[in-house]
Amino acid sequence: MKYLLAYLFLLLLKCGDPKPVANPKDKKVDATATVVETPTKKTDTTAVEPAKPPVQLDYDTASWTEITRLDPSIKLDLRYATANNFVKEKMYDCPRCFLRPDVARAIVKAHKALQKKGYGLKMYDCYRPRPIQWKLWNKVPDTRYVADPRKGSMHNRGMAVDLTIVDKNGQELDMGTDFDYFGKEAYHSYAGHSDEVQENRQLLVETMEDHNFRSTSTEWWHYSYITKTFPLDDWLWKCD
Repeated sequence: MKYLLAYLFLLLLKCGDPKPVANPKDKKVDATATVVETPTKKTDTTAVEPAKPPVQLDYDTASWTEITRLDPSIKLDLRYATANNFVKEKMYDCPRCFLRPDVARAIVKAHKALQKKGYGLKMYDCYRPRPIQWKLWNKVPDTRYVADPRKGSMHNRGMAVDLTIVDKNGQELDMGTDFDYFGKEAYHSYAGHSDEVQENRQLLVETMEDHNFRSTSTEWWHYSYITKTFPLDDWLWKCD
């Protein structure tokens, strides 16, 4: 009986210490465990630049192209926008070179062909509005030097250019005479120039002919586009 009571007492001690029920809120964090954080999506605060508005041109792009917008490396020396011309008077209000789009693209191709050889083009005259042709005619009414505006010229159609070749430094090659020199020395057939001048003129002729332009016999600087024809025009470009 004494042993039975001792056994029951020990049994009660063993059963009277129940294990505590784990509370999920009381979980301990293992300090050695790697904590993986869920990345949060960052908001891009970089400012978005507004789209630039298209450039508003002051001419009809279906009819005209400003050559320097196609290739700004083409040099301009538009003599009729200065008094440095054969009538010694400024004819254009400002120096802008316009051509028919097909003609302008052909000029750019000729310019790029010369650039491969270390040269480029310089423009003396491009499209010439017929009102300017009248001003020239009133100064010099002589068809040997100025086209009759009633008939018009290739310049008045945006199909003709007066130009020369420059080297990589922008210096004009020696062509034997200045632009708008009215004498036999300006003729393509004149044989009294140096070999250098003849070679320079030949380079200009070959380059322009390769790009659908035809020379005129009495002016080494003048070339007309031959692939298409365009109407005479009186349009005058704007100046700032």
